[in-house]
Amino acid sequence: MEPEIIQLIDEHGHPVDFELVASFDVDENRYAVVVPVDGDGEEAYILKVEHDEEGNEVFLAIEDEDEFNEAVEAYNELMEEYEDFYDDEEEDFDDDEE
Repeated sequence: MEPEIIQLIDEHGHPVDFELVASFDVDENRYAVVVPVDGDGEEAYILKVEHDEEGNEVFLAIEDEDEFNEAVEAYNELMEEYEDFYDDEEEDFDDDEE
């Protein structure tokens, strides 16, 4: 599966390509986790996703610390569920091999 690449503008006005790692909802808000394509994979960002007048997605920094912490917590829970699911799948695969 091809990674989804989005282009965002950095603080200096330069375009930067990011890979969309995950997107998820918390209450009424949508968030995205992105990593720089040219990065080392260690740096990830959680951004709020909104829509402009034309319906295009707009990725915004999360200014509110409480909102940011809620988004981080939701993403961590999502990753734990993902890991648990794939751990269970591996166990099922291992059982099938016997």
